[in-house]
Amino acid sequence: MRKIKRTIFKIIDPTYADKGVGRVFNIGMLIVIFLNILAVIVETEEGIYSQNKTLFDNFDLFSVIIFTIEYILRLWTCTEHKKYNSPISGRIKYAFTLSMMIDLFSFLPFYIPVGGLDLRIIRAVRLFRLFRLFKIGRYSQSLNKLVNVIKAKKEELVITLFSAGVLLIIASSVMYFIEREAQPDAFGSIPDAMWWGAVTLTTVGYGDVYPVTLLGKFIGAFIAALGIGLFALPAGIIASGFATELQKEKLEIKICPHCGKDIHAT
Repeated sequence: MRKIKRTIFKIIDPTYADKGVGRVFNIGMLIVIFLNILAVIVETEEGIYSQNKTLFDNFDLFSVIIFTIEYILRLWTCTEHKKYNSPISGRIKYAFTLSMMIDLFSFLPFYIPVGGLDLRIIRAVRLFRLFRLFKIGRYSQSLNKLVNVIKAKKEELVITLFSAGVLLIIASSVMYFIEREAQPDAFGSIPDAMWWGAVTLTTVGYGDVYPVTLLGKFIGAFIAALGIGLFALPAGIIASGFATELQKEKLEIKICPHCGKDIHAT
């Protein structure tokens, strides 16, 4: 039984995803997840859903069975991890990890008893299947790189977001004092002005609210220019993080994991 558990662990654990059956398993799970997301999207077209209700329901049942079995197997084999090697406390600890909670919520709504609930509420509960989208991170090395980049650059990103929040408050406050008399409905309070500030700083520009005074237009143009630079910063930070991450990969490839020397060294 220990040998079987170890074999299953190697198949379903992403660490072994590049080898044999494990790779096939991970690719298969990715396909099932993408098909589930596609099904959720297509089901919102009432005409398509009503004509193929049985097909959608059967696929949902098939997916829930697959995800349930996968969840149980992960919970059973998690003791192969040194971190979760305790049969009881280790499994409880593993069950409350973020990835396992996402796995649980990806199929749990299917088992919730619906009783006499309104069908519209039932459909809303079914949308919780969108949690399956986040399971992709378990099977994608590229998404893992993105997570590593965000973790490495979290301080810079937090500072950027904090700066954006401060600028939004300042811009909204200034525009409130300038435009409140000319447009009491649109800029009657600072929270009302924040909608204009958010739209302007992100350069979306819906056009539903805009300054009409000369000073307001001047300040608005200046704030829009600041928004272009400020909201471009996170993209630059993440791009820099990716470059650093790729550079680390190259260095890891050149260094022998056994002797620590350059592989290409003679």
